[in-house]
Amino acid sequence: MRVLVTGAEGFLGRNLRVRLAEIGRDEVLPVGRSDSEAALREAAESADVIVHLAGVNRPPDPSEYAAGNTGTTERLCAILAASGRKQPVIFSSSTQASLDNAYGRSKRGAEEALLAYAQATGGPVHLFRLTNVFGKWSRPNYNSAVATFCHNIARGLPVTIHDPSSPLHLVYVDDVVDAFLEVLERPHEGGGFREAGPVYATTVGEVVETLRAVHAGRESLVTPRVGAGLVRALHSTYLSFLPTDAFAYTVPRHGDPRGEFVEMLRTLDSGQFSYFTAHPGITRGSHYHHSKTEKFLVIRGTARFRFRHVGTGQRHQLTVRGGEGSIVETPPGWAHDVTNIGDDELIVMLWANELFDRSRPDTIAMKVDG
Repeated sequence: MRVLVTGAEGFLGRNLRVRLAEIGRDEVLPVGRSDSEAALREAAESADVIVHLAGVNRPPDPSEYAAGNTGTTERLCAILAASGRKQPVIFSSSTQASLDNAYGRSKRGAEEALLAYAQATGGPVHLFRLTNVFGKWSRPNYNSAVATFCHNIARGLPVTIHDPSSPLHLVYVDDVVDAFLEVLERPHEGGGFREAGPVYATTVGEVVETLRAVHAGRESLVTPRVGAGLVRALHSTYLSFLPTDAFAYTVPRHGDPRGEFVEMLRTLDSGQFSYFTAHPGITRGSHYHHSKTEKFLVIRGTARFRFRHVGTGQRHQLTVRGGEGSIVETPPGWAHDVTNIGDDELIVMLWANELFDRSRPDTIAMKVDG
């Protein structure tokens, strides 16, 4: 299938083209703002389906909305109607099409042109009224407020918020592209208004607060809950705006004659990640916990883990070598230590199920061989 993508160099166009290339099933015919009318005509006449993303978002002169959105779409419809091929069209409209402003009227005019094309030719038209789309490759001060917030926060620039409680509805670019791809599976079926989502209902203040928390995590080592939903999408979008000289950052390293201890990441409710080293012959640990638990993964070297039950005195030990992929857990109520019994430096990754709290460390010193 030959897929014409108008607005191919824009925010949505770039994301869609990359996903289509990953699938590798369709031939993509990209047309951008710099391409001629003849190039658009040639691509449109040979395409099997059109994804119409081209348009004007924030022109210097509001009068340009009509020409850039309605006018461009009318010309495309005329080319498609003349071809007589009844090509399906996927169109990125806007929720503002229901509003009486220059941008909304221009998007509604584009919808009407496409619906007239569908009525006259029988070519299916799929209309997506999208709300504020955000994600990687968006442009600050153009595509969305989220893009501007991410760009400024990542560079230490001020963020202007007139009303933190102002409501904001957002849709993530990956979800929009997923919806487009679903239609592209069966572009000749159905037509009419389509939805992309989920649509996240939030406020301007909540978005900025989340982005600032992600930014601050490099110093505090505490990450927000970035595994799902809106926070996941905001986290990914923020990182996509990092300048290249900010791709890496350092964390504190705590060294003593035994080796060093380095914390990597703290979570709000799922513990923290770190690693430690130990020189040959060095023993670390020698304590027990009432509730805290840990997982140890030996990355390099040979470690002997010893355990003694605090109540019964029962003992246990085991040896783990780097590269084995063995996880050693420390059950509550068992004193434990780790000794480097090899000739090389021991490197061990560590996860604890809770953040270290100096006021209640739940770490009681006790020698295992005592």
